[in-house]
Amino acid sequence: MRKVLKLAVLLLAAIAVIYGVFDFFFPLRFTEAALNAERSAAGLQRKEADIPGFHIVYLEGGQGRPLLLLHGFGADKDNWTRVSRTLTPRFHVYAVDLPGFGESTKPSPDQSRIEDQVGYVGQIAAALGLQHFDLGGSSMGGWIAGAYAAAHPDQVDSLWLLAPAGVSTAQDSDLIKIVKSGGRVPLIAQTPQEYEELMDFVFVHPPYVPHAVVTALAQHAVESYAFNKQVFGVLAKDAPLELQVKNLATPTLIVWGDHDRALHYSGAEVLHQLMPNSQVIIVPDMGHLPMLEAPAQSAADYIKFRDSLTSR
Repeated sequence: MRKVLKLAVLLLAAIAVIYGVFDFFFPLRFTEAALNAERSAAGLQRKEADIPGFHIVYLEGGQGRPLLLLHGFGADKDNWTRVSRTLTPRFHVYAVDLPGFGESTKPSPDQSRIEDQVGYVGQIAAALGLQHFDLGGSSMGGWIAGAYAAAHPDQVDSLWLLAPAGVSTAQDSDLIKIVKSGGRVPLIAQTPQEYEELMDFVFVHPPYVPHAVVTALAQHAVESYAFNKQVFGVLAKDAPLELQVKNLATPTLIVWGDHDRALHYSGAEVLHQLMPNSQVIIVPDMGHLPMLEAPAQSAADYIKFRDSLTSR
């Protein structure tokens, strides 16, 4: 028995060493392997499609009702990978890289407004063969999702909005206060150090991410700095979400963390008053990205909400 335990300890030590070596010295290869492992565990596969003017990369998997998921500003499709582990047994999940982000091709910054992205989402849905579907979005993706549902109310069966951007009458968040004071926008990273600060800004309890993956994500953020900075300026001039979703009857679950520094959670009540079939969940001790910070709970809350619609 002692020999078996000793061998087990040595094996675990060897695995830890190999993990550490690849994590620190081969970050790109490690990142690809880590992402593929998480996608596989969630039942997702990386796929590609073309829409007019753009090459789109997305994740797809699961069974059941189609659920199209839109990431936030500066993010990508893998923001939905961990939450999808709970979703794919119940939903056919599509998590896309919107044009300009992740692996999808980039438009010019002035073609990255919310109304532009709404058009791209329509083209993506058509390319995926989606005629009726549930639609979810985080931050900027929530803004796009709400605007899309308002433009296509007969196509979207339900909305899942996680701290959606664009709520102009909410209380000022830390981000808005910083922008108004002329400070550096904490959601845009020009250096790896600024990317670490970005992570601290959006999370209360940061999820575990291997060093190599953080390095790769930071590198991509730095490379996208100029584009992201211009797009942020363009989005700041867009029509607020309130004007788009007022009286929208689509059943909607609005989720917000009470420690969100990017967008103040008072936006949830603003939207709730405007959307007659909406429900609100304010998550305690939670930051800007609930589906990353608490993926199992976020998925469970959405499943409960969606089940309540079918039982009516």
